[in-house]
Amino acid sequence: MTTAKVFMIERSQAICLPKEFRFEGKEVEIFRRGDEVILREKLITVERLFNDDFYAEERIDEPPQERSH
Repeated sequence: MTTAKVFMIERSQAICLPKEFRFEGKEVEIFRRGDEVILREKLITVERLFNDDFYAEERIDEPPQERSH
C-alpha cells in the first residue's frame, strides 16, 4: 500500500500525493465513506458546458405538428 505525508498549511491539512496519484484538474471532490476519505477528480457538469446566459432567454416551443398516417 502506498502512503502519503499529511502536513499543515496555516490552519488547513494538506496531503502530498505520490506521482502515480496526481490529478489532471485543479479541483477534486472529497467525501467520507465509512472510515475512508475519498478524493476523486471533479467532473464537468452539463451546466458548466454552457454560458451563464444560455438559459436566459425563454424557450418558445412550437405546437405539435399534425401528421397523417
